[in-house]
Amino acid sequence: MLESVGALTGSPWIYAVVALSVLLDVFLPVLPSGVLVIAAATAAAASTTTVTAAAGEATRQVPSLLVLTLCAATASVLGDLVAYRLAWRGGDRLDRAIARSRRLTSAQERLGAALSRGGGMLVVIARFAPAGRSVVSLGAGAAHRRVKEFLPWSAVAGVAWAVYSVGLGYFGGQWLGAGWLGTAVSVLALFLAGALAALVVRRPAHTLAVPAAGAPAGS
Repeated sequence: MLESVGALTGSPWIYAVVALSVLLDVFLPVLPSGVLVIAAATAAAASTTTVTAAAGEATRQVPSLLVLTLCAATASVLGDLVAYRLAWRGGDRLDRAIARSRRLTSAQERLGAALSRGGGMLVVIARFAPAGRSVVSLGAGAAHRRVKEFLPWSAVAGVAWAVYSVGLGYFGGQWLGAGWLGTAVSVLALFLAGALAALVVRRPAHTLAVPAAGAPAGS
């Protein structure tokens, strides 16, 4: 993948490919959008290390980490909103599909409780879990949660995930080299964060809930 991504880093197409992958990831969680973002950031690290100020030395265009992060974050939020709106309009058929899935039903209940108590950090945490973004976006839409309850947390989640993924790729490439080792370690760190997020999301709903103001923690 590094070779393929490396061939794109000198072209604006790298941003379009990253944005499309992240956008579609909410519908097809098997897409390796996180791996692609990391590989692009690692390629940027490789370009940075090869570029010098020596006169007459040929240089290649360095992908902008800021643009890469903005593309990934924006595509993440847009994908969440599309899934949210589709689930909102899904009607009885989608409700029946969710009712047949224990995972979706449980996630919908936890999400509703968290949002109603101002605990939308569940949306942020779920963004790092495998398929968590899909479950949360579809659950919020199917439950007809208000967009002002969901959108701000989706934006925070998208930015946090994009910054984390780009940072992993870039610093992994800087510290461990821009070859397969740096990419592999960065991807492993992304997967470990996803596994930890999945454990948090799967905790019982009462452990994720935020006590109401003035209420004792155990009540």
